[in-house]
This record gives sequence, structure tokens and C-alpha cells, in this order.
Amino acid sequence: MVESEIQSIKQRFGIIGNSSLLNHAIQVAMQVAPTDMSVLITGESGSGKESFSKIIHHLSPRKHNQFIAINCGSIPEGTIDSELFGHEKGSFTGAHEARKGYFEVTSGGTIFLDEIGEMPIGTQARLLRVLENGEFIKVGSSKVLKTDVRVVAATNVNLMKSVDEGKFREDLYYRLSTVPIYVPPLRDRGNDIELLFRKFATDFAEKYKVKPIALTEDAKETLLQYRFPGNIRQLKNLTEQISVLSSEDKLITKETLLKYLPGNNNQLPALYQDPEKSNQHISERDLLYKVLFDMKKDMNDLKKFVLEALQTEGSAHQVIEDHSELFENLDNNSLHHQKSVIPDEPVLLNINSDHSQYDDDASEIQDITHETEEDDSLSIEKKEKELIIKALMKNNNKRKYAAKDLGISERTLYRKIKQYELEDL
Repeated sequence: MVESEIQSIKQRFGIIGNSSLLNHAIQVAMQVAPTDMSVLITGESGSGKESFSKIIHHLSPRKHNQFIAINCGSIPEGTIDSELFGHEKGSFTGAHEARKGYFEVTSGGTIFLDEIGEMPIGTQARLLRVLENGEFIKVGSSKVLKTDVRVVAATNVNLMKSVDEGKFREDLYYRLSTVPIYVPPLRDRGNDIELLFRKFATDFAEKYKVKPIALTEDAKETLLQYRFPGNIRQLKNLTEQISVLSSEDKLITKETLLKYLPGNNNQLPALYQDPEKSNQHISERDLLYKVLFDMKKDMNDLKKFVLEALQTEGSAHQVIEDHSELFENLDNNSLHHQKSVIPDEPVLLNINSDHSQYDDDASEIQDITHETEEDDSLSIEKKEKELIIKALMKNNNKRKYAAKDLGISERTLYRKIKQYELEDL
């Protein structure tokens, strides 16, 4: 029963393909459509996310009311609040008359907010109020208005990463993603690529009054192996290009197809990123500190060893044997970084000889040892705190610019300021 309903939805909305990932996404859209829950559609650009927003609207009780699709990335930051929530006359330069926003005129219907990750932070706060209370205020007004709008959002970016970078509100993310729908990229849909190619080839043959193009077996294999970073949109444009520019012979070979594939990078391996670890970021600065402190510890151990060797009457071999564990545990990375300063010829010290001539050196080494032991208390956290204080002082306590100088997000800086109790700085 479910499969027949899915096939019916595909025919109604012109969706081509039999991929299990695609069918699952359609099934979730069908199940959530009758409710008023917010939906977040994720997927790469060109994968067909807008089709799922239409499925949700037309299968919902709001289907007889208005449906508006808005690309948040295409509206300038200075006017997006006016576009979405409206404005009063004279509220800003050029506002010669009052205007209703999309949330007012679409009350009772559905708003599809595409590329929600591009929405400015200030507008995100206004949207959160709409989602939580159904309330909004026009630009230049103090009157609270009500609206009954269902919000379906879509994005092709990792919103959790944007949250960590301070570019997207965490509370809005969880409010939007009540029900998530993942639209698979074309490269993960297997033979759907060939089905879509044939559909587009037929459509363009009718449009341009030409014979439909077809693929040889090796050309089909090449098409299925191509990764299609632009997804369905790219495949459609590719099919149209070949339909128009191909010769009278409409049977497309592998060699002909390769001429139309941009970059011919279908054989290149893809960089895999574990989604469970995608939000775990290690600062290059932290890694550098770790390497430096490891090297510092090794150098301190070596200084102590040399001092003991100079002050010991026994043989050098006995001292080395007593400290064999030290040499075995020396960090390989530290040795690698120090390799360039090791002389080509070994330097031999006669440890057994009268070492009174080294008394001054031993005293100096002893002083250095005590000094470095004190320096060991300088942790990464302490150094990090000093850097944050310097950045804040340099930028007159303007955290936005301080974060930029430090190479971290404002959100991370706020967390560090709280951690190191620098709020009153």
C-alpha cells in the first residue's frame, strides 16, 4: 500500500527514480504532511529539495491556501526583514508606503525558506518568535501581529557546523528540525541517473524538435560513474547541451560523452568525512602548542640527564643505562623536528675524566633546569588566556574583531571568556 502511494506521489510531482533513499524521503514527507510540524530538508544543491516542500504543502490541510518559496540567500540582508515581516511607512529610506510581508499574506498557508543557513542572525531571532508564538512585528512598528504559517526550511550546508561557528542560532536549529528529511545526492541514487537522463532526453527532443539522444553501453557506465556535484540540475543541463550540440547521429558513445563532462573527474576519489565526527574541530594552534610543549618536556628531561651525568662519578654507560627508559620514550615528533640541528659527526664527552672544568656549566644547567621546571606550569590554557586578553585589549574589547584576530568564531570566544572569567575585562 505504501509503495503504491509513493509511486502515486512520484507521478503527481514528476519525481523520477526508484532509489531506496529517495523512496524513504518521500515516505517521511507523506507522513509529516498532515501535521503542522516544522520540517528541515537537507541535501546538496540541485538535489530537488523544493519538490519535497511542495509534497508537504499539497498533502496538508493547507493545500488550498497560499504556498510561497523564498530563497534566503538571494535577498539582501538589509531588506530581508521587510520582505518577510513587512514594514511601516517611513520606517526607512524609500519606505513610501506600508507593506505586508510574506508571513502576513501567507497566513493559513506554507512558507518554504530555501537556503535557511544564509539567513542573517537578526532575522533568525524574528523567525524563532514566529515559530514559537506565531507572532511578528513589522519593521518600524511596535504592534505585535499574529500569523498562522507553516514553515518548511531547506539547506545545503551543515547547520550544526554553522551553529558552532556562531552563524546560526542553536535554538532555531532545533525548532526547525522537528522532522528532518534528507534528500540523497544524485550519485547515491544508482540507476536513477540513467532514468533521469532518458526523461530529460525525451523532453528536450520534443522541445527542440530533434531525435532523442541515446547512450551506448559504455557511455551508460561512464554516466553512472560520474559524481555529478551539481546533482539533478547538472544532469538536466548536460542532457540539454548534448541534445542541441550532438550531430545527426544521436547515439552517444563514451568518447562523445566525456567531451561534455566538465573536468572528467568521475574517477577521482571522494573525501570521506565521518558525520559523527564532523562537528569535532581541533585548532591548529592547539596542535602546535601540544608539539611545542612535548618538545619542551623532552628537552627538560635531557638537561636533567646531562646535569646528572656531569655530577656523577660513575661511567657514562651506567648513567645512560639508568635512563634508558627516557630515551625509549622520547617523542618521535620531537626528534623529527630536532633532527635538523643534530651534527653529522657524534660528539663524544669523556664523562669519566675530571669534570671540575664543567662546574660552571653544571651550575648554569642547574639554574636552567630550575627555570624550566617553573616554566612547566605554563599550560596551554594559560597561554590561550593570555592570547585572548591581548586580542581583546588590541580591539578595545570588541569581541567580533578579537575573535577574527584569534581565528576562532565569536561563539567560541564567548565560551572561552566565560571559562577564563574575563567578562569584566
